[in-house]
Parts: sequence; structure tokens; C-alpha cells
Amino acid sequence: MRFEIMRLDDVNGNAVDSTVVDASAVNEVVQQAAALGQRIYIRPAD
Repeated sequence: MRFEIMRLDDVNGNAVDSTVVDASAVNEVVQQAAALGQRIYIRPAD
């Protein structure tokens, strides 16, 4: 399964960029975002 992960703007919450990753990579992306204090939104990719 693949997921779209969008990095969100800190001010207004709009998506700044997005990437599609396999399920096995989601945890790594979440850990990186948490370490940097980034806000992200994750949803299943089409």
C-alpha cells in the first residue's frame, strides 16, 4: 500500500509539498518530521 504524505505550512496549514511512499517508509518519514517539528498529513495514495 502507498501513502501520500504532505508537509504542512506552520502558519496557515496549507500543503507545502507532498510525496508518495510505500507503507514501509511511513514510519521513517514520521520520525524525521517529528525530529524537525514539522506538521504532516498522511492519506492513502490513489
